[in-house]
Amino acid sequence: MKFSEIKDMTLVELSAKSRDLRQEMFNLRLQQASAQLEKPARLRTLRKDIARVETQISLLRKKAA
Repeated sequence: MKFSEIKDMTLVELSAKSRDLRQEMFNLRLQQASAQLEKPARLRTLRKDIARVETQISLLRKKAA
């Protein structure tokens, strides 16, 4: 997910996206613990996507304040 895609989202959409990404991260960690993870690189990209979303959320909240 690119930052340009995230930039146009609203705060509500970003919160929902963050929740979805965190749920996916949780599921992948469970797969990793049971040695069933097919794409280990997906964990890294998810972490970066979550960071991008959270950064945009904090920027929107700062702007609103």
